[in-house]
Amino acid sequence: MVMVNGDHVQWNSVQGIIDGTVVKKLTSPMEIKSHHVSASTEHPEYLVKSDKTGAQAAHKPEALTKIDTDE
Repeated sequence: MVMVNGDHVQWNSVQGIIDGTVVKKLTSPMEIKSHHVSASTEHPEYLVKSDKTGAQAAHKPEALTKIDTDE
Protein backbone atom coordinates (compact mmCIF):
# COMPACT_ATOMS: atom_id res chain seq x y z
CA MET A 1 0.00 0.00 0.00
CA VAL A 2 1.30 3.42 -0.94
CA MET A 3 0.99 6.11 1.69
CA VAL A 4 1.59 9.84 1.52
CA ASN A 5 2.59 12.48 4.04
CA GLY A 6 -0.30 13.24 6.37
CA ASP A 7 -2.00 9.83 6.08
CA HIS A 8 -3.37 8.63 9.42
CA VAL A 9 -2.12 5.12 10.26
CA GLN A 10 -1.97 2.52 13.03
CA TRP A 11 0.77 0.07 13.99
CA ASN A 12 1.42 -2.49 16.69
CA SER A 13 4.03 -1.87 19.37
CA VAL A 14 4.94 -3.31 22.75
CA GLN A 15 2.60 -0.70 24.26
CA GLY A 16 -0.33 -1.82 22.05
CA ILE A 17 -1.89 -0.31 18.96
CA ILE A 18 -0.54 3.18 18.20
CA ASP A 19 -2.26 5.83 16.05
CA GLY A 20 -0.11 8.31 14.20
CA THR A 21 0.63 10.22 11.04
CA VAL A 22 2.98 9.56 8.12
CA VAL A 23 5.68 12.23 8.17
CA LYS A 24 7.88 11.12 5.29
CA LYS A 25 8.61 8.25 2.91
CA LEU A 26 12.18 7.07 3.51
CA THR A 27 14.10 5.83 0.46
CA SER A 28 17.68 5.81 1.75
CA PRO A 29 19.41 4.40 4.85
CA MET A 30 19.43 6.63 7.93
CA GLU A 31 19.64 6.61 11.73
CA ILE A 32 16.68 7.39 14.00
CA LYS A 33 17.48 7.52 17.73
CA SER A 34 20.58 5.33 17.16
CA HIS A 35 18.46 2.76 15.26
CA HIS A 36 19.63 2.00 11.71
CA VAL A 37 16.84 2.17 9.12
CA SER A 38 17.64 0.15 5.98
CA ALA A 39 15.28 1.98 3.64
CA SER A 40 15.87 2.08 -0.12
CA THR A 41 13.92 3.00 -3.25
CA GLU A 42 13.15 -0.72 -3.74
CA HIS A 43 12.23 -1.22 -0.05
CA PRO A 44 10.99 2.09 1.35
CA GLU A 45 9.98 2.66 4.95
CA TYR A 46 7.79 5.37 6.44
CA LEU A 47 8.68 7.83 9.17
CA VAL A 48 5.61 8.07 11.41
CA LYS A 49 4.78 10.27 14.39
CA SER A 50 2.67 9.04 17.31
CA ASP A 51 -0.48 11.11 17.88
CA LYS A 52 -0.23 10.53 21.64
CA THR A 53 3.46 11.07 22.40
CA GLY A 54 4.90 12.78 19.33
CA ALA A 55 7.63 10.12 19.17
CA GLN A 56 8.88 9.26 15.69
CA ALA A 57 9.75 5.83 14.33
CA ALA A 58 10.34 4.16 10.97
CA HIS A 59 8.14 1.27 9.85
CA LYS A 60 7.91 -0.96 6.82
CA PRO A 61 4.69 -0.44 4.79
CA GLU A 62 3.33 -3.87 5.76
CA ALA A 63 3.49 -2.90 9.47
CA LEU A 64 1.18 0.10 8.92
CA THR A 65 -2.59 0.14 8.47
CA LYS A 66 -4.14 3.22 6.90
CA ILE A 67 -7.17 4.36 8.91
CA ASP A 68 -10.15 6.55 8.09
CA THR A 69 -10.20 9.74 10.15
CA ASP A 70 -13.71 10.78 9.02
CA GLU A 71 -15.48 8.80 11.75
